[in-house]
Amino acid sequence: MTIRHATETDLPAIVAIYNAAIPSRMATADLEPVSVESRLPWFKARSPSQRPLWVIEVEGVIAGWLSFQSFYGRPAYSKTAEISIYIAPGFHRCGLGRQLLAQAISESPSLGLKTLLCFIFAHNQPSLKLFETFGFQDWGHLPKVAEIDSVERDLVIMGLRITKPVV
Repeated sequence: MTIRHATETDLPAIVAIYNAAIPSRMATADLEPVSVESRLPWFKARSPSQRPLWVIEVEGVIAGWLSFQSFYGRPAYSKTAEISIYIAPGFHRCGLGRQLLAQAISESPSLGLKTLLCFIFAHNQPSLKLFETFGFQDWGHLPKVAEIDSVERDLVIMGLRITKPVV
């Protein structure tokens, strides 16, 4: 298992993993598959030194990814990032999300981050439990802000303040 910075040649695998999450209606508000071309600007906005995009490989196969996204796009929020984790269906429940999240928390100080946020549908219990395990707390609840297949869904905002490790 290896976690590394994504390259543009990884983008088809990243998009395939993302698109595989759409039918479950648990992890994304996209309702139709996205294209590699449509995700290219998103990919190019990632920066290994500030807002990285990592892939996790298992025996040479990209099994998941984690991205850091600037929060709200204004300078006062530069020390805050939203993180997203997606794992390929064949690798669910193998601990890859835990490994990615642990590294994200560990590397946040070197990325200049003090706060991590995630936005999770309230019905996505596996993701909520994963983030809770790492100390994320419920910082907000947005009732019925999404409609997926005629079902209104709540969104939970979870947050974690990053403290620098004692050296």
